[in-house]
Amino acid sequence: MKSLDLITIGRSSVDLYGAQVGGRLEDMGSFNKYIGGSPTNIAAGTARLGLKSALITRVGDEHMGRFIREELEREGVDTRGVVTDPERLTALVLLGIRDQEQFPLIFYRENCADMALGEEDIDPDFIAEARCVCATGTHLSHPRTEAAVLKALRLAREHGALTALDIDYRPNLWGLAGHGAGESRFIESERVTAKLQSTLPLFDLIVGTEEEFHIAGGSTDTIEALRNVRALTNAVLVCKRGPMGASAFSGSIPDTLDEGEAGEGFPIEVFNVLGAGDGFMSGLLKGWLSGENWPTALKYANACGAFAVSRHGCAPAYPSLEELEYFFRTGVREKALRKDAALEQVHWATTRHGDWPQMRVFAFDHRMQFEAMADEAGVSHERIGEFKKLCLQAAMTVADGRHGYGILCDERLGREALHTASGSGLWIGRPVEWPGSRPLALEPAIGPDCGGLNEWPLENVVKLLCFYHPDDDPTVKEEQESTVKRLFAASRRNRLEMLLEIIPSKVGPCDDNTVATVIDRFYRIGVFPDWWKLEPMTSHSAWQKACDTIKRHDPHSRGIVVLGLDAPEKELEDSFAVAASFDLVKGFAVGRTIFAHAARRWLSGAIDDQTAIAEMTQNYANLCTVWDRARASRGAAA
Repeated sequence: MKSLDLITIGRSSVDLYGAQVGGRLEDMGSFNKYIGGSPTNIAAGTARLGLKSALITRVGDEHMGRFIREELEREGVDTRGVVTDPERLTALVLLGIRDQEQFPLIFYRENCADMALGEEDIDPDFIAEARCVCATGTHLSHPRTEAAVLKALRLAREHGALTALDIDYRPNLWGLAGHGAGESRFIESERVTAKLQSTLPLFDLIVGTEEEFHIAGGSTDTIEALRNVRALTNAVLVCKRGPMGASAFSGSIPDTLDEGEAGEGFPIEVFNVLGAGDGFMSGLLKGWLSGENWPTALKYANACGAFAVSRHGCAPAYPSLEELEYFFRTGVREKALRKDAALEQVHWATTRHGDWPQMRVFAFDHRMQFEAMADEAGVSHERIGEFKKLCLQAAMTVADGRHGYGILCDERLGREALHTASGSGLWIGRPVEWPGSRPLALEPAIGPDCGGLNEWPLENVVKLLCFYHPDDDPTVKEEQESTVKRLFAASRRNRLEMLLEIIPSKVGPCDDNTVATVIDRFYRIGVFPDWWKLEPMTSHSAWQKACDTIKRHDPHSRGIVVLGLDAPEKELEDSFAVAASFDLVKGFAVGRTIFAHAARRWLSGAIDDQTAIAEMTQNYANLCTVWDRARASRGAAA
């Protein structure tokens, strides 16, 4: 048994995708940042489909190189083969969607890190772990990278692994076209043909478009080109045909492409062809390495390619295995797949990063309460920010670098603490509601169109508190729902997770059905928060109804955290004991129980920084112990 299904080798880059659609690259005003480069995309795409994938490449010793490595790790790709180059920069690509026919792109690859990949970067023991090694054509264009690829292929064959080639022909990366011709996909070249043909016997699977087989086969007649390739290799040849799907040839090449083996196709709207081939290859490799026949493998490939051409970006567009299976069950309901809301929800929920099975959150995002404390102490509100930095220190002391801890912190009063927490490993939630507002209003910095979310780091979670009750006046209900829907849409557009906190008990009487009724209503109006934050209910029935409602509407929900409402520790312990019996409840998000006593004394000058930190650290640690004990008791009872 080998530990890896697949190792890809070659290009890695950061794709900067123009956020505006329908204009020239010259007129783009902003860009979204994704991982890119064919082998990098394929490694991520196959990992999403459940393969154990790895990548061999080089990245720069800088922010973009770290981004590629971290993003790959978040996707589940083994990065042991990703070498950090101390001298060269990570490659960049600028891309745009001009229309359905034009997709301008510029490669910034002059002496880039991945083109310094060499034989010394190929570890024989690492190659021996893989069932398959997949190369792409670009790294055959330079003697140094070619030597690395050939060594990896030789070792793979020695260890009984399969080998695959994605021809991936980009003329300007072979020096055949200028910097402005990144979109060009075919220029005849005897030199390139000879180089490709010298390696074709090394592969068990060769994949390319008709134009790519033209360059590999040395003819612009597709059948003739395929026959020329067949004369050099016994590999299965898969010819991609755009909207016509693809044809696989295991033996001799017939007179027409239609006589090859084919898989089910999916008629969809073409939005963006960039990265479609890598999505196709990901699906094909999934099928091939899972032992499927070629029609089934091609069905996977066609579907993954369909997802890619219907979405913005390359790797982010590729489906998870669960999403792919869902798509096979439902079929094409909306030709613009990105506009199929149910499908997009599955895509979002099954490809978002990180796993939080436990959530112990110190909430110090309070604003109105802190301002009241400062006023009571007779000190400036500017002191609040200093205290929130102490809260963060307490949180980080308790977390001690471990996973499963987090904070809720605002930007208006706690900016320094919020920014310091970034990149620390803590889960970070950030409030957007105007404190105490009903009907719901948002912090001014968010803006009337929620455009302020565009400034947020992707690791920040949008936290929204709504005082909402099923018996609300229709006018109030409509206004609040409209605000929540607008914020939810903006959060998704900005690739931010959302936590929705609902507190009906502050509005009207509640029974065991109240919270579940509110949750059901938000799902029915199209709001699918990643997280729910609920009151500390002590009724088993109320928790059961709430959890059942969430699972019915969103089986992929991140889960629930229990809020505190300034309750004494004993009351929270009672609530935790009930809540912890439900798998969907991941932990707590509590604030005043932890900080209130220390805050009043610190703001009045009665205690110093270290005393405040020590007190909050103890309170937070105690609550973590209470939760962990409740969770453990649930497990023991089971």
